[in-house]
Amino acid sequence: MVSFTHRDASQDEALWLEALGHAPDLSVLLPGPPDRLLVLAAHPDDETLGAGGLIAALAAAGTSVDVIVATAGEGSHPDSGTHTPGQLAEIREQELRAAVTALAPGARVRLLGLPDGGLAGCREALAQALRETADAGTGTLWITAPWRGDGHTDHDSAGEAAAEFARSARIPLLEYPIWLWHWGTPEDIPPALHVYGLDDEAARAKRTAMAAHSSQVEPLSDQPGDEVLLSPEVLAHFERPFEAFLLTVPRSARGVFEELYERSADPWNFQASFYESRKRALTLAMLPREHFGRVFEPGCSIGVLTEELARRADTVTAMDISARALRLAEQRLEPESGVELLEGSIPENWPGGTFDLVVISEIGYFLTPAQLADTVERAAGSLARGGALLLCHWRHPNEGWPLTGDGVHDAFLHSSGLERLSAHVEEDFRIDVLVHPPAESVARREGLL
Repeated sequence: MVSFTHRDASQDEALWLEALGHAPDLSVLLPGPPDRLLVLAAHPDDETLGAGGLIAALAAAGTSVDVIVATAGEGSHPDSGTHTPGQLAEIREQELRAAVTALAPGARVRLLGLPDGGLAGCREALAQALRETADAGTGTLWITAPWRGDGHTDHDSAGEAAAEFARSARIPLLEYPIWLWHWGTPEDIPPALHVYGLDDEAARAKRTAMAAHSSQVEPLSDQPGDEVLLSPEVLAHFERPFEAFLLTVPRSARGVFEELYERSADPWNFQASFYESRKRALTLAMLPREHFGRVFEPGCSIGVLTEELARRADTVTAMDISARALRLAEQRLEPESGVELLEGSIPENWPGGTFDLVVISEIGYFLTPAQLADTVERAAGSLARGGALLLCHWRHPNEGWPLTGDGVHDAFLHSSGLERLSAHVEEDFRIDVLVHPPAESVARREGLL
């Protein structure tokens, strides 16, 4: 852990400008602007100092902005004889709202009220706030947060929470250093650092926002303990014509699965595992009809289940994100099997028309929450009257992916407008069959009741 205080001599800004002059340009690496920007700050003013220009530029381009501030910054002047921590919290909230308004007038601000200096023990609260805010909207999302190596315990803790969330949600993470510029040297620049140039409007908005945090950039009073927190030498690091971020871009799902199939022609051991063959038999046994017209199976992998579905259908549209998996499936399937193989992913490449059977097996938890919501809507909307939607998913954790099998099934049960016809649940996996209401059992449909 780096040891420093704001009273220490700050690194000469001229050294930073020279060192950062050849840093790669962030704007050429990320498509944009995103639909949404989620900003996490440990204290009021972090959002402005570290990412104020980015916020202003993206907001001007139409990006929706949410700002989460973990603490009220009530501990900024612990020796003040004129302001209590409660008074400082009120002042800093007002400053925060004025600053964010200057950067992005329509932005939403959420203060969590966590203890200043105590974020190391609040990781779950931070994670929950990030999830709730992300789930409240749709569209492409980026997150920006304090750098995990900034040397301030609150910044590092907030950065760790943001990094874990971004990894789980598979969204780009932009980490902004703040105190690095104070205690560090050019040798401390992380390899992944990129710069983001600010146009005149964004730079002007950032200057206005910085001035709004007057309790930090000016003395509280002329009394001892009320000295200015951010000296002109420190503020110089945030008056640059650019901002600096460490960029982490998630691996695409396509890349993950292509790598799996390059290592193995059957990465889940579909062909030799009794667990898989038993689960497949249960899946087929739960189909409520002996024969279907048109079937859609996204995530078909190497076509083991596809082959069985084709025997009970006129046509099967089988899709996978991996081109290698589809080549292996093509080798397995007979040319006259009635199977159409498509490269793509759901919900983006959902095929047109209606289906008599949709089988979503072991792929729902590889979606983001927004993709899952879209998938639920598309699946229900494309299911023919009298058709069936079968869900089958592993119930244990999937490290590195945001959703669980139970969560996927619950989303369909709660939001699809379909009714559950049958269910099978055991420790390892569950199967649900959903239909348009009213759900009619096989026995009732065949006149046995």
